[in-house]
Amino acid sequence: MKRIGIALLFGLTSSLALAEPVALLEAYKLQAQQDNPAFAGFSAERGKQLYFAEQQQDGKTMSCTSCHTRDPQQTGKTLAFRKIEPLAPSANPKRFVDTRKVEKWFRRNCNDVFARECTAQEKGDFITWIVTQ
Repeated sequence: MKRIGIALLFGLTSSLALAEPVALLEAYKLQAQQDNPAFAGFSAERGKQLYFAEQQQDGKTMSCTSCHTRDPQQTGKTLAFRKIEPLAPSANPKRFVDTRKVEKWFRRNCNDVFARECTAQEKGDFITWIVTQ
């Protein structure tokens, strides 16, 4: 039921398939408020901590930096050595504008690094931080 709200919000912008990070943040804010009535807003500091957080996966230490580098303005590489364009919107204006891609990559990457989906709060925290990079 909770995912329906965010899907509907993204559905409103999906006809254009583009949204600014601000629109994404508004959708995540509504979802975070639904998930946690005590939600007090997003935090760039928590977003930064999420990006640098390390987890053990199949005997390997994983983090967002494993592929995206410690500097999100730099080009990264997948574990299969495929090029990843910079994650920071300041270096790659195509980042965080297509809601379908954003959701697809959050789902995949959160699962790869944290072995679970990220919450709306975590996604909002992350975007709040990454747009400052």
